Amino acid sequence: MPYKRKDSRFWWVDLTDASGKRVRRSTGTTDRKEAEGLEAKWKLETFKQQQWDEQPSRTFDEVMLPYLNETMHRRRQGEHRVRTIAKPLFRAFTGANLNELRMTDIRSYIRERRSIGRAASTINKEIGLLSAAINYARREWGWDIPNPVAGCRQKEPEGRLRWITREEAERLIRAASRNSRAPHLVDFIRLALHTGCRRGELLHLEWHRVDLDSKLVFFEPEHTKTGKRRYVPLNKEASQAIVDRMRFRNEHCANSPWVFCDKKGNRITDLKHSFTSACQHAGIKDYLIHDMRHTCAAWLVSAGVPLAEVRDLLGHSTIKMTERYAHLAPENVRAAVAKLDAPVSRFCHVPRLRVVEGGTK
Repeated sequence: MPYKRKDSRFWWVDLTDASGKRVRRSTGTTDRKEAEGLEAKWKLETFKQQQWDEQPSRTFDEVMLPYLNETMHRRRQGEHRVRTIAKPLFRAFTGANLNELRMTDIRSYIRERRSIGRAASTINKEIGLLSAAINYARREWGWDIPNPVAGCRQKEPEGRLRWITREEAERLIRAASRNSRAPHLVDFIRLALHTGCRRGELLHLEWHRVDLDSKLVFFEPEHTKTGKRRYVPLNKEASQAIVDRMRFRNEHCANSPWVFCDKKGNRITDLKHSFTSACQHAGIKDYLIHDMRHTCAAWLVSAGVPLAEVRDLLGHSTIKMTERYAHLAPENVRAAVAKLDAPVSRFCHVPRLRVVEGGTK
């Protein structure tokens, strides 16, 4: 019989698949009668598989809806963001039989998305979501359906790399401090520039994850994009931004759990308008909130901090992402090339020069 779970608003069922494996899955519906109907349907399909090896057809909706419902609470992206990624997939594939879906269908979808100007990165997120749903159904529910997405990923251009100088940053901070309607903005900018944290990491930062005595903020796996625990040290400027936020909270909303909150204690969720306004007043063009993360990395690399340490601070999943900033440390390459000037052999011996008539060799 269908049952409810504390972490889901949908009815769930407990089944045994054709291989004898126990499977618990969401029905994707809040209607108990619909859930009972789906449970009966799946049990009948399992019986047919066991008795006659009859493989049932699976529709896109039958896979994607339960997949989203079962995994949404484990995803690091917000629910709205995931639904946005899934929306064009539903428009294109609702009702489609996944058993008959081919790579040509996926490539046709890609061409259509490119024709209306969608970026390769956006398309990859969309088809990646479809691929993840199919693989989940194969792995968790034992469904024998093909995955036509394999090999369709689009090549993405090199990522954006925009950063500002220290002098520009000071202008930006001064402009933000004059915005009385967004008193949180100046502290957000200071903290972002001096920690390299992502926008979402800072806006979701809670006071119990701030340790001013040790000058650290920490993020558990569910707080980070990569799903890995990370500790971020606070320098003098970042620590002062935290202190100023604490003073604001104590004055207006002492019980708020959020570092970035309004006077009522509600979490700040949007900075785009106030940040854009500060950039305009500071005379800084083509600069986004995420570019402050690039700026922090650029400052660190330019100061001679090893790329591996920058990677750990920013929480990059691989060193390859951090290597985008390598060109900002030309002295390292210059020192390496300078070693070629010394007449050293492959065995690290300086060759002796022998005198010959008319010169040396």
